[in-house]
This record gives sequence, structure tokens and C-alpha cells, in this order.
Amino acid sequence: MAETNTPQHPSGCPYAHPPLSAQTTPTGCPVSQRAADFDPFSDGYQQDPPDYVRWAREREPIFYNPALGYWVITRFDDIKAVFRDNITFSPSIALEKITPTGDEANAVLASYDYGMSRTLVNEDEPAHMPRRRLLMEPFTPPALAHHEPMVRRLAREYVDRFVNDGRADLVDQMLWEVPLTVALHFLGVPEEDMDTLRKYSIAHTVNTWGRPKPEEQVAVAHAVGNFWQFAGKVLAKMRENPEAGGWMPYGIRKQMEQPDVVPDSYLHSMMMAGIVAAHETTANATANALKLLLQHPDTWREICEDPSLIPGAVEECLRHNGSVAAWRRLVTQDTQVGGVDLPAGSKLLIVTSSANHDERHFSDADLFDIRRENSSDHLTFGFGSHQCMGKNLARMEMQIFIEELTRRLPHMRLAEQRFTYVPNTSFRGPEHLWVEWDPAQNPERAQPELLHKAPAPVRIGEPSRHTLHRTLQVSEAKPAAAGITRLRLSAPDGRELPRWTPGSHIDVECGDTGISRQYSLCGDPGDTRHYEIAVLREQEGRGGSEWMHQHAQAGTTLKIRGPRNHFAFDETASRALFVAGGIGITPVSAMARRAKALGIDYELHYSGASRRTMALLEELQALHGDRLKVYAKDEGQRNDLAALLATPQPGAQIYACGPARMIEALEKASAHWPQDALRVEHFVSNVGTLDPAKEHAFEVELKASGMVLPVRADQTLLSALRAANIDMESDCEEGLCGSCEVRVLGGEIDHRDLVLTRAEREAGGKMMSCCSRAKAGRLVVDL
Repeated sequence: MAETNTPQHPSGCPYAHPPLSAQTTPTGCPVSQRAADFDPFSDGYQQDPPDYVRWAREREPIFYNPALGYWVITRFDDIKAVFRDNITFSPSIALEKITPTGDEANAVLASYDYGMSRTLVNEDEPAHMPRRRLLMEPFTPPALAHHEPMVRRLAREYVDRFVNDGRADLVDQMLWEVPLTVALHFLGVPEEDMDTLRKYSIAHTVNTWGRPKPEEQVAVAHAVGNFWQFAGKVLAKMRENPEAGGWMPYGIRKQMEQPDVVPDSYLHSMMMAGIVAAHETTANATANALKLLLQHPDTWREICEDPSLIPGAVEECLRHNGSVAAWRRLVTQDTQVGGVDLPAGSKLLIVTSSANHDERHFSDADLFDIRRENSSDHLTFGFGSHQCMGKNLARMEMQIFIEELTRRLPHMRLAEQRFTYVPNTSFRGPEHLWVEWDPAQNPERAQPELLHKAPAPVRIGEPSRHTLHRTLQVSEAKPAAAGITRLRLSAPDGRELPRWTPGSHIDVECGDTGISRQYSLCGDPGDTRHYEIAVLREQEGRGGSEWMHQHAQAGTTLKIRGPRNHFAFDETASRALFVAGGIGITPVSAMARRAKALGIDYELHYSGASRRTMALLEELQALHGDRLKVYAKDEGQRNDLAALLATPQPGAQIYACGPARMIEALEKASAHWPQDALRVEHFVSNVGTLDPAKEHAFEVELKASGMVLPVRADQTLLSALRAANIDMESDCEEGLCGSCEVRVLGGEIDHRDLVLTRAEREAGGKMMSCCSRAKAGRLVVDL
């Protein structure tokens, strides 16, 4: 946000602007100088779009750029909201020229009878979704699996050409031609002159998303016109043999069945757009990924040694440095996004690459972490009903290319070079990627059998979050209180760990038991080398804490996932009351530490059976002094919650974690406080086994595909999704951890979790699939 001491503009703009230009937005709001200076064709944007708009993400996340005539949106939640509503935010301008061309170039295009019309990318409803559903089958995992041998063969053949050279431009010598060949094969297009198609593809990108100079526009127009005519000739040839393989012949067959859904104009336009979409984005994405991996030698070494990490690495590369920098939308009616008024007719440049670096959604967002739990939340493929249909083909290709190079050239390194990009708003990848290696060290020279080694399995789809664990070592284990052990965890090689925020927890796998347990982080959030947890030994538990006490000793290695945070501390609060009972002190202790560091007024109230059973007590007393209130039951002390919360305190938040009885008492004592002033984390669930006699069946519609699944009365939504081969993350499956959250777009939810706040439940935008259900009828979810 901008400086808060600057007056807010009377138009109602929610942002207090820093120095202003002389220009205003269509709503009359003043344009800041940074907004006026924004130039997506500048070298700064081309080199690193997320960093180029960092200022906006932090201070002015939605701004108007008069030069473009576009509103620019930079934050994750705002962009996802735009993607989610394709009625208010029409995709119709997605393929519109962002730089209008002159009369001479337009005349050239007309001479070729250029008539690019609607495709799946820029089609509005009600035409879009019926067409998408009809043409979806070739993009399903079983259909895509048929292409894997061909992709592997091509990857090997191209590496064979330069593996003994010691130097290569991976873009020119592999990453442009192989995805193009795959794209042509997938579409069913005969393999014509690739150099010509490459020029056509680049010209189409420049024509639509670039800023060609007046003297360049005519040459670009000729290339685009030739591309259009080429696509028409190929389509005509395909009509002679509609039973051939490939997506375009499939579309021709569907046109014969339903000509009103798949018209002629669509097929011609999609032929041209499909070559670009299936080829260029994958080529750029792989080049970006390899550049990023080689810039992080430790990570490159890890995936060379353990190919099972490649799917997660691909996903993090797509998030951190994907090939799609931005998309465009048209506002169809007066609306608001992020508190900013957007009039009907407004054009939006939604910088998805910026959203992928939004700290509000991706903790330590600039860190490149191939084990990041929520990497696949990235918006590189878009979101909602217009999400990229070819996303899983791209993932498959990227996995195979990276696997082939890590297996055969693990000693490869980046050569010294300056990376250049074709200037445009939306698609980016280095024009060249020079790498070097010593051919004498090629593993296959000493071990020819490596060429015949079975490749790592390709995962078609986003990686399962359960595979994204990291291995940490217990560097210290010591008693924290009677029955409680405190563990300090660090990376075996001493490297920094992803940063975390107070309220975060990690999932710990208890050896080979199949048990996974969640433990709140209780150390210093500023310590990037260690995670600390405290584990209570529960005699009546299910074995997780017992295993931890028996086996988690100094030197033990543990597999963990996370951190993740469903109990976040609001650092803008003017006052905080922290209430903890027993082992519930763990997340609360980190919050209190953070409040002290920020200078927030706070109190910490800690209850336990006795001082000897209260974890972290000495440390808390030293850190918080008189702000800490201790209530030991065996000393006759009791926290009078009714008295503590008798008078609501403006701007204050209550954070609590502890036994169910304490939480219930807090909820009763704070009922007269403002909504959601009380924020709690539970560690005991009341979720039980479903009783079919007391439940009802319902349906769930998956928005992205239109698939409708039945959920039986004896079945959870989570199990129904998994039965349909939809990979869903979950851990506790008791409504406690929040890992199985899904976004809900329609229908009434019967919330049964212990994660969501009252306001979140009332908003009806998300649910925990392991336990919550539909009140009746159907739910529509963001899957």
C-alpha cells in the first residue's frame, strides 16, 4: 500500500497515492507516477515481470496506465477473482492486438483474407463451455499418455545431436523444435518446414501481444497472413481424412456431429492459435525452467540425484518463472475489484506472473523451492473455465525434457550470456539458452547402460502434494516440560529453510507407520535455518506422538511437508489477546513473539495442569515478563475468561489454541465481541464416521471440466473426488488441518470443519472436502 499519510482522493480510490502524474483514470482517480511510467515492453518487464511490478503488488495493486489504456492488476486474489467470473470479465480481448497496426499492415492482412475469429481462448459464454466440453477428451490423462513415448524419443534424439559437443544453445538445438513437433503431432498437422512455422509463430505473438515498430508491421503482417493461409490449407487437407489422429481431425469429426457447436470459422482460427498455444508456451516454459534450475546448482544436483523431484520442480518453475506473464480481460459491466471501481468497457492487463509472487498467497514467494506445498496454485495456466486445456501436455513435456538432460548431462552449467526476450506483454522465454559441460564427464561414456535405464515416471497432471516432502534432521531434542519434547529441525546440508509466519504448522511423517501428524511451529520466525516443534506424548492417541517420542532424537531424519498457515496472525491489529491451554501454547508463542517484535500491545494468558507440564514456560517468562499471565490448575489458579473478555476492545483480536472445553468457553465469553474477533486453532476434532441413515446424497460439479460427480450418503466429497481419479491433498481427514480445502462457486455448504472462521463460513466460498457437505442438491467447486 502507498503511504497512509497521503490524503485519499475524493473519488473513493482505496489507495493513497505517492507522487502523481498529471493524468487521471477513467474514473477520475489520479494516476501515480509509477503507474504512468509502467511499460510492459521495457527491458525491466521483459527480464523479470514480477520484480518490475513489485511496487504495485505492495502499494498500488490495481492501477491505470494511460499509455496502454489498460488497468493493470497484480495481486493473486484479485486476479483469481477476475478469472473466476468470465461473464463480468470477458476473455474477448485476449487475442486483440495490444498495439493497433497501421493501414498498410491492415491492408496486407486483408490481402490474405485473414479472418481470425473466436477460439477457446477468447470465446464468451454461452458458446465457450459447450465447445470446451465437446473437445476436451484428447486432453484427458489417458489420451495424453499415448504421446509420452513419442516425446521421449524426440528428446533423446535431439540430445544425441549435441551431447558430445560440450556447448549448446538449448533453445535453438532442442527446446523450440521438439515442442513444435509434439504440437504438430498432437494437433494432427503434417510436419512441414519448422523454420517457417517458427517465424509464423513468433510473428503471431508479436502481432497480438507485442509492439512492432511501424516499419516492422508490414513484414509481421505478411508472416501472419501466410500463417493464416497455411492453417487453411492444412485444415482442408485434414477434411479429406477426418478419421486421422490428432486434435484437429477430432474437432472435424465433432463438427460433423454438432456443427452449431463447432463452426468452420472456429476450426480455422483454432488451427492457427493451437500451433502457437501448444508449441510456443511449452518451449518458453521449458527454457525458463532450465535457466532457473541451472541458476540454482544445489537444486539442479538434487533433481539429478532424485528424479522423483522433477514433477514438483516443474510446478515450482511454472510458478516462479513461467512462460505466461499476463492475460487480458474486458469488463462488461460496472464492477469493483480489490475495492477499485472498474467501469464497463475497461480493459484489464492481469499480470499472472506477479500473482505467482504474491507474498499473501505464497510464503517467501521469491524463494525458489521445489518442495513448496502450494506451487500448483500458480496462475500460469490461468484459472476457472478458461484455464489452459493443454496444461498437462506441457507438464508432461517439461518433465521429460528435464529428466533427459539431468540423466545425461548432470554436469551441465549455464554459459555466461545476457538473456534477451521478444518484447511483448504476455509470453516470455529466453531467445537463447547457452549451456556448457565437459563431454569427457558424460556419465554414459563410463556407463553406457544409463542410456537404457528406465526413465522416471511421468505424472500427467499437477504433482501430488504428498510427494513434496523435504527431509530435515533433528539437530536437537530436549524436554520442554513433563511429557513434552522439543525438537529443533534443520536441513542436513545447513541450507536456509522456507520462511514461515506465526500460526504455521508442518506435517511430519512418522517413519514408515503411514501416520502423518501436524505440529505448530513454536520457534523464532526470523530463524531461517531451523524449525522448532513441541510434541506432547499422548497415551490415548493414535500412535503419532508415541513414535515421535521414541524415535525423534538428535540425528534422526524426518520427512516433513509445509509450512502452511490456517491460523494466521493479523499484524495490523492494534491489540492482541493470546490465550493458550496446554500444548496449544505452541502456535500462540510464535504469535506473541511476533507481536512484541512489531510493538503491538498484547497479553499472553497461558493455562495448564501444573507448571512442570507447561511447555516453553521459562522462555516465555523471560521474553514477555508481566505481559505473561500463568494459570496453573494445581496452584488453584484459573483464567476467568468472562472477566477477561467482559468489555470488547476496539481493534483487538483474540487468538486461542487449546482444549475443546477452553475454546467453547472462549466462544461463549466473546459472543458480544465483533464478528471474528476470536480466532482459534483446534487440535481435537468431533468429526465422526458418516451415518448414511442421517446423511443425504448430493452432487458436485467441477467447474473446469463440467464433470458432475455423485457423492453418496456414506461418502465424503474427498473420497468421491479421489474415486474419480482427481488427486486431492489431505492429512488429518478430521476437519482440523485445512489441507483438503476446495473453493466453492455455488451451492449451500454444511460446514463441519474446525478450520474456517465464522465469516468464511458465511461467505460460502470454501469448504473442507474431508468432512463438510452440501446442505442440499449440488455444489459447484473450483476443480
